[in-house]
Amino acid sequence: MTSPFFSRFAPAFFLLISSACYLSAAENPVIVEIWPGKAPDEIGNFGPERPRMSPSLDHKQVEVTESTRMLTDVTKPSITIYQPTPEKHTGTAVVICPGGGYWNLYWQLEGEEVAEWLNSVGVTGIILKYRVPRRPGEPEKEPAKRPLQDAQRAISFIRSKAAEYKINPERIGIMGFSAGGHLAIATATSFGKRTYGPVDDIDKVSCRPDFAVPVYSGYLKAKDTDELAADLQVPGNTPPVFLVHGGADIISPPEGSVIMYLALKKAGVPAELHIYANAAHDFGVRKVQNPCSAWTTSCAEWMRNEKFLPAAK
Repeated sequence: MTSPFFSRFAPAFFLLISSACYLSAAENPVIVEIWPGKAPDEIGNFGPERPRMSPSLDHKQVEVTESTRMLTDVTKPSITIYQPTPEKHTGTAVVICPGGGYWNLYWQLEGEEVAEWLNSVGVTGIILKYRVPRRPGEPEKEPAKRPLQDAQRAISFIRSKAAEYKINPERIGIMGFSAGGHLAIATATSFGKRTYGPVDDIDKVSCRPDFAVPVYSGYLKAKDTDELAADLQVPGNTPPVFLVHGGADIISPPEGSVIMYLALKKAGVPAELHIYANAAHDFGVRKVQNPCSAWTTSCAEWMRNEKFLPAAK
């Protein structure tokens, strides 16, 4: 016979245990390599993966001027999964692509902190550790090629394991910052053709994200013309896109996001563009003095309007 005490308090007890499990998951996220063996076209020989600190820059260049933790010498791409608490969990997930010019990954500012914010609005934050630095044959002024392989694989990998990760397979987005913003929009527009040969059954699963959020992206504009970069095409079935940029960004000028917005509009793709006057580069999701900090609130509202998040209570 079940005791009255257990009948009364069991639901709260199990919610407490479940919450503790999610807290543990946030403090100790699940880390999974996305390739069953060596990643495609991998020729790098960099030694072990290592952390390093970003350079301290001034406010003319970036909004977050202090040094933050980065990663480099990545040869084994992986995803790091941060789940929200049960009471906030919506089933929506976002793959996060940190920036770093395809040389490093701004893991703290544009990875971990972004996952924490996403968790706060009920979204599973999944940081993609894609291959950096650039490999031989990947020139500095162009996007590196192998990270797109990693991003396409990551979307398929996550979608194939959606039930295991408590994710809705039709609500998997991608968000990126700086070079990672380019990677996010490249993934959102290149799903019609994989950039690597099939490895296993996971590659039979769609690599099309359901929405994309490129933030102060680089590499979107052709060098000498007001056109999209040659490596980017916008098919009509590109998913909805939310673009963010600083109007005073001298590292990745905002014209790239403007041109991308116009290309999306021309293709009939739902898109929204936010440019914040006087904002520089590298603000991530931090609260800074510039009004660009409001972009996360606008983005969450956009996700609700697009039905990727439930309406606010």
